[in-house]
Amino acid sequence: FSEYTVMHVGCVAKINPEAPLDKVCVLSCGISTGLGATINVAKPRKGSTVAIFGLGAVGLAAAEGARISGASRIIGIDLNPNRFEEAKKFGCTEFINPKDHDKPVQQVLAEMTNGGVDRSVECTGNIHAMVQAFECVHDGWGVAVLVGVPHKDAEFKTHPMNFLNERTLKGTFFGNYKPRTDLPNVVEMYMKKELEV
Repeated sequence: FSEYTVMHVGCVAKINPEAPLDKVCVLSCGISTGLGATINVAKPRKGSTVAIFGLGAVGLAAAEGARISGASRIIGIDLNPNRFEEAKKFGCTEFINPKDHDKPVQQVLAEMTNGGVDRSVECTGNIHAMVQAFECVHDGWGVAVLVGVPHKDAEFKTHPMNFLNERTLKGTFFGNYKPRTDLPNVVEMYMKKELEV
C-alpha cells in the first residue's frame, strides 16, 4: 500500500513499462514458482503426462507450464472439487479428488496412466502429497518436483526401491528462475497472451 519503497538493487527487476502492475505483480512469486517448476525443472516433453498436486495459484501456474510445454494429459489433484472448473482454464484435462477413492492416489494415477505419469509437480507443502507425487511417477524416467514448503519437522519417507527403479526427485525454489534476468521474460509471456494469470 506504500507510495514509495526503498529496496535493495538485487531485489528489483526492470520490466516492460506497458505491463499492467495490478496483473503482473502476481508473477513475482507464486505464478513464476509454479510455472518455472514445470518448465525449468520438471521439463515435460511434448505429449507427456503430468500430474499437478494442489490447484491453488502455484498449482494452476504449474499446470499452465505443462500446457505451454505441450503435455497431452494434465491431471490435477486437489481435495477441493470447486477448484476443478477453474483449473481447466490453465490446462488441466483431468481431475482426481483423493477423497473419492479408497486406495492411495499414486495407485489411482498409475492405473490411469499405464504405470505412472511422466512428470509430477507438488504444490501443497503437505508431506503426504509430496510422497504421493514422487511415488506416482513412472519407473525408469519419471521426475517429481517438490515446490511446497512442508512443516519443519516433516519427514519424507518412501521405499528405497522407488529410487533404484530410476525415478527422480527434485526440489525447486522460485521455479529455478533468476528474478532480475528471468522475470522480465515471464512478463513478456503475459504481454504476448501466452500466459494466463
